[in-house]
Amino acid sequence: MGANVLSLANDDGELNAVCGVDPHAPESNIPVYKNFDGVKEKIDVIVDFSSPSALRSETEWAVKHNVPVILASTGYTESDIKRIEETAKHIAVFRTGNFSLGINLLQELVKRAAEVLGEKFDIEIIEKHHNQKVDAPSGTALMLADSVNRAYGNGKPEIYGRHGITGKRGNEIAIHAVRGGTIVGEHEVMFAGEDEIITVSHSARSKRVFAAGALKAAKWIVGKPAGLYDMNDVLKN
Repeated sequence: MGANVLSLANDDGELNAVCGVDPHAPESNIPVYKNFDGVKEKIDVIVDFSSPSALRSETEWAVKHNVPVILASTGYTESDIKRIEETAKHIAVFRTGNFSLGINLLQELVKRAAEVLGEKFDIEIIEKHHNQKVDAPSGTALMLADSVNRAYGNGKPEIYGRHGITGKRGNEIAIHAVRGGTIVGEHEVMFAGEDEIITVSHSARSKRVFAAGALKAAKWIVGKPAGLYDMNDVLKN
């Protein structure tokens, strides 16, 4: 993802990638530091595609230097979420489960579908990713489940997969994770009713789509007041 961000930033006349932070410090055409304490450059925004393990040092540095942050990682714990919310009281923080424009449109479509179809349709979400992804279900699947559930006043329980004798299906939204090969990211929301099935899906064919969305957010957030933002704020503008 870092390579995709750098490639797209270099092709964008409005952006200039000045440095990177990576504990493995790979070779690059820009300075790469092992931690944020080594950063010497003046920067306007941080784009983070790393992992939740970087959150503490990153947010402390960002607040200290008053630099907005684009959080593109997933797998945050409840403690991490609290840290993100606290950080947003001091600087602008942008966080979403997926930076694809198509996925954010999909959110709106599944919410509308749930509103129209109502309680008579069962809802299943299937997400597929490459075999190196460490968290499940994906942040995008959780985001889609939240969008659907808003149509029901957040009244449906969410379950993750099924195993054994589970009994008849209830009122739940079920989320299933598939991991294999080099799948970039596929998400499907299925509404199964009596004698008909409606499926809404999205397939990412390259990781560049996520990098492009994050850079769009990076340009948008510079100069914004402290607060927690997401892709809906960008789309409104």
